[in-house]
Amino acid sequence: MRRGVVLRSAWKIARAYWFSEEKGTAWLLLGSVIVLNLALVYVTVQLNVWQGAFYDAIQNFNYGSFIDVIKRYALLAVLLIVVKGYQIYARMLLHMRWRRWLTERYLTSWLHKKSYYRLQLMAGSAADNPDQRISEDLELFVVLTLRLSVDFFQDVVTVFSFVLILWDLSGVFYLPVGGWEIPVYGYLVWLALAYAAVGTYWTLKVGRPLVRLDYDQQRYEADFRFSLVRVREHAESIALYNGENNEKRNCLRHFNQILANFLKIIDVRKRLMWLTTGYSQVAVLFAALVASPRYFRGQIQFGQMFQIIDAYNHVQIGFSFIIDSFTRLAQWRAVVNRLNNFLTFLETVQIESVSQKEVVCRQQQGVFFAEALNIFQPDGQMLVKDLTLKLPPGQSLLVTGPSGCGKSTLLRTLAGIWPYVNGRIRIPRDARLMFVPQKSYMPIDTLREVLLYPGLSRPVSDADLRDVLIACRLKHLTGKLDEWLDWGQALSLGEQQRIAFARALLQQPDWLFLDEATSALDEATEQTVYQLAVKMLTKTAIVSVGHRSTLIDYHQSRLSLDGSGGWDLRTRAAACQGAGRRSLPNW
Repeated sequence: MRRGVVLRSAWKIARAYWFSEEKGTAWLLLGSVIVLNLALVYVTVQLNVWQGAFYDAIQNFNYGSFIDVIKRYALLAVLLIVVKGYQIYARMLLHMRWRRWLTERYLTSWLHKKSYYRLQLMAGSAADNPDQRISEDLELFVVLTLRLSVDFFQDVVTVFSFVLILWDLSGVFYLPVGGWEIPVYGYLVWLALAYAAVGTYWTLKVGRPLVRLDYDQQRYEADFRFSLVRVREHAESIALYNGENNEKRNCLRHFNQILANFLKIIDVRKRLMWLTTGYSQVAVLFAALVASPRYFRGQIQFGQMFQIIDAYNHVQIGFSFIIDSFTRLAQWRAVVNRLNNFLTFLETVQIESVSQKEVVCRQQQGVFFAEALNIFQPDGQMLVKDLTLKLPPGQSLLVTGPSGCGKSTLLRTLAGIWPYVNGRIRIPRDARLMFVPQKSYMPIDTLREVLLYPGLSRPVSDADLRDVLIACRLKHLTGKLDEWLDWGQALSLGEQQRIAFARALLQQPDWLFLDEATSALDEATEQTVYQLAVKMLTKTAIVSVGHRSTLIDYHQSRLSLDGSGGWDLRTRAAACQGAGRRSLPNW
């Protein structure tokens, strides 16, 4: 990414906070940091002046002046400590508030309109590891942006302040050229600028590969961490398959990418460290050498000699901002690239979710209705063609078909989260929909909160919760409502599916969509939970996806998919002949 593009991307990420509802506090804190930085520069300039007086007192054997400058140094040191302490406090407070605001904004955007799901489907590897973008990259962006911008501002003010001192102490240097003596004013300033320019050129030349290497390193670290998390999340399946060696190879493959890339980083940073360390060490001697002619000619005193060396070092350090900050600049540029990619894909997903509204719309009519629905795979293959489906309250429908024909994708489409679709889905405006996947999400929380997830609009007593657990054959859990566990690990898949039915009975949705929600249950338990649903959810339309023939008994109609676009809708009383027909029998 070009330099101008990087700066525009960084401004795009940063500006939202500086013009947000917190802009007053943000600018106040930034102003405080700037004022305190100016105070630090002022103290540093005074210490430079003090240095000249200190060495002059020593050279002149003036004990009274020596004591006076020691007292002055004590005051300057106390002032430096106080100002630096408050400067760090204001800077870290600004950092914390800025990171909190950005985290809330990115987290909201990531979770808005199912973007986290759509991003996983549509973005590909360019928006990998969104958790790292939100947790780590935002932190790095705030830290590095504040550090680089504040340090740059401080360097500019420092250079301006000490250039005046250095220019004054430089006097006039007469450069002999062919019998002529050409006067050079402020020669120490020009030498400092030339020295910094040479160092900056070589630093950019040597360190340029770090930008891409740091970008890749963060991605490889995230991939390795994700492979370890997958082992933890799927520990039981891996153990049953005896897949430890495969997982080890997979994890080591990701780790070897880290090692290979890090070896490249080491090589670049080694050469960069040689350059920057040599540059800073030579600078000390260089300052003394360029100041020495005036001292040995008796044009300046001993204290002024040290004052020149100190001022020169401040000027060349200011001029050497890129040299000293190159590693951070490379890291910052990589962070901006990653965040910009993430933000771009989020915006793309949000735009596509807006177009999705053209498919799914809310209306006053009290029927769930799908009209001329075409569903595709991401590669464009047709799964369902011209499906028209009406789901009145209290009715039940079973969706069947061979594996991979698009049954679960149909439910995702009806839920409004599948992007590869066209047609029209009309949903009653105040309808309460609930979708239950084969493996329901179990939050790490108390069992009470797991049962109520994601929340109920009406109060439910503990007695009601226990009754539902007993009805769903989970009596052994009735005494664990306040236990805080990772229930996805503590419960078997069959228990988790019964928990999902308990949620449905508590939620009492208007439309309930079950995606193989009883696949882990025996037939007797399946009969129990379905009979409960039919008995207690009399006004709820139930749509089930499944392979078992036993499910037919609990549904009034059956929709069969063939995976090539064709479909066949039948009622239990009468059959509707012909796959893919668009007219429906009366329910």
